[in-house]
Amino acid sequence: MLESLSGFIADYGYLNLFILSFLASTVLPFGSEALVIALVYQGFSPFTVVMVATTGNFLGSCTTYYLGLKGRHVLERYLSPSPEKLKKSERLFNKYGLYTLLFTWVPGIGDVITMVAGLMQLSFRSFSVLVFLGKFGRYFAIAYSVVFFSNF
Repeated sequence: MLESLSGFIADYGYLNLFILSFLASTVLPFGSEALVIALVYQGFSPFTVVMVATTGNFLGSCTTYYLGLKGRHVLERYLSPSPEKLKKSERLFNKYGLYTLLFTWVPGIGDVITMVAGLMQLSFRSFSVLVFLGKFGRYFAIAYSVVFFSNF
């Protein structure tokens, strides 16, 4: 069983990582960190793993941003984010500004931050740069921690 799982990861690792990373940055409760660790540990290129995960996660965030851009009524009807998370994210934006987008990788509130960015109609250019940098930083730290600690 473990061999077939390893074979599946080896054959479709990057595709699986892209899909899982994309879904993890939407409002669906997925995480991609374990697959990043597994792929790097199995000898996949850390740089490629980081870029695939970052790209998938960034595009998922863009989807959530777009949903926010379309308006609160769409979000409330189909996704039902909690009012507390929306208010907390709005307070963070008002207090810390655009740089809050660097923390869209934080579980639990990151997806809501991207929604609020859309709701507040923030510039997509600013959104893109900051969200990509934040997500890249997270995956970089994870992948290169695996490389560093596996050399001991």
